[in-house]
Amino acid sequence: MPRKFIQRIMPKHETIKNSKSLKIFGSLLHDANLWHLNRRSAAGAFAVGLFCAFIPVPFQMALAAAAAIPFRVNLPLSVAMVWVTNPITMPVIFYLCYVLGTWILGQPEQTFTFELSWQWLGQSITTIGPAFLLGCFIMAVVSSIVGYFVISLLWRQAVVNAWRERTRRMLEKAKQRAKHGSDANH
Repeated sequence: MPRKFIQRIMPKHETIKNSKSLKIFGSLLHDANLWHLNRRSAAGAFAVGLFCAFIPVPFQMALAAAAAIPFRVNLPLSVAMVWVTNPITMPVIFYLCYVLGTWILGQPEQTFTFELSWQWLGQSITTIGPAFLLGCFIMAVVSSIVGYFVISLLWRQAVVNAWRERTRRMLEKAKQRAKHGSDANH
């Protein structure tokens, strides 16, 4: 179940390999382990992708790909997971990161209005920046740990269920053969 679902949501290998932003990795993208999907690679990819999703930079996909390579986890899944923070969800998620940071630092929330300017960015780094970055870091760590263990557990449960179903089917067939064998003897 998790494998089929994950394969449906994963971008295709060719799409990733042909991405302009990932061309910098060159032949490193040819490692077969980056494209293989198993419990370890999927759980690791969720961890890498979710961690990178909370890094407030515009090139999260490249960061996820760069992290997937040394950790040898599924690269397409790592890249796909950064889309947890997409243009629709990013304002809400990053605001919650800021609120978390202010709560941990014991600071009051500051009211601010977003401006697309270098001056606003420079000022915000010193005012709301520490709380925001702390919140992002905490959310990155927590979500990557939770994502890793949830996917590992779901994958393991799916394997256990598949084995149980296989055993059940085999027992049914054995009972049917035994029943047909005893009917033939009578």
